[in-house]
This record gives sequence, structure tokens and C-alpha cells, in this order.
Amino acid sequence: MKEPRFNLGPDRRPDTRRLGDGALRLGLLAALWWLLAGADARSWIVGVPVVLAATWVSRGLTPTVAWRWGWAGAFRFAGFFLWHSICGGADVAWRALHPRLPLRPGFVRVELRVPPGAVRVCLANVVSLLPGTLAAQLEDEALLVHTVDAGTPVEAAVRAVEARVAAMFNVPLRRAKGGWA
Repeated sequence: MKEPRFNLGPDRRPDTRRLGDGALRLGLLAALWWLLAGADARSWIVGVPVVLAATWVSRGLTPTVAWRWGWAGAFRFAGFFLWHSICGGADVAWRALHPRLPLRPGFVRVELRVPPGAVRVCLANVVSLLPGTLAAQLEDEALLVHTVDAGTPVEAAVRAVEARVAAMFNVPLRRAKGGWA
């Protein structure tokens, strides 16, 4: 039996997570270039080196992710986000146009159940994009949320977003008393 041409051995196998992470970054940056430069094929004369360099630099600036992208979760998240953006925008518009201006701004502190890092940052950004809420401060284990109506169930809304973000990143949620689910 012939030996394989490239024998990496048990301790020299390529890290598929790093390869997948690099491929995802490359794809996203190439899509960004295509959006910015348009469909002109000549733009890729500059675009290919720029995208490759940006991918290489981004991998050096940020660590390899400790999560795997869940495509099913991402599609469910997109629908969830679109629906809540429409409903939330309508609610904020109603409050702004109402003669009595039914606004009761306030802050709500929500203990987070998603793991630290990119997943928490994404959660905070999504909460800020939804109308009527703003992630005011991302603490070690909590998110301080500013809301236009402190009487609404803000924590329940953040929990719903948190579950969708966790599914999108394919990570477990921490249980209420510490450990990971």
C-alpha cells in the first residue's frame, strides 16, 4: 500500500474550524467588495488582492471564533428580526405621534445567558437595532438596556433575542444559576 503524499500525522491535522472561519471571512469580504464595486469584472483586478489582504489582516486581528454558524438559526433570526423591527417601529411611531406622548424612558439590567465574546457583542448590537431599545452598557455578565417604556417586558424581549442569537451562533445558553445548558 502506498503512503499518502502528504502525511500530516495525528498532531499535524489542519484545524478545520480555522479553515472554515477563514473561508467565511473571505466570502463575506468578497461579497462586501462586490457590493461596493458593483458587477464590473475589472474591479476584481484590485479587489482580489484587497480581499485577500483584508482576510489575512482580519484573521490576525481577531481570534478564531469559538462558535459555528448555524444557518437554520440565522434564517429564523432574520425573520424574527424583520418582524420585530416592523412591530417595534410601529410602536415607537405610535408613541411619538400620540397626543399624550406615552413615553416612560428607563433602564433595565438583564443578566446574560450567552457566552462572552462575539456572541454577546452581536446580542447588544441587535438589541440596539430594535426600535424602542438601546444597549447602553455591556457589562461582564449583564446588559444595561435603555427603553422608551420601562413598563414593557424588556427582559422578556431581550431573552427572546438572546435565544435567537444563540441559535444563530449555535452556542448553548447558560442556566440561571451558573452552568451552561
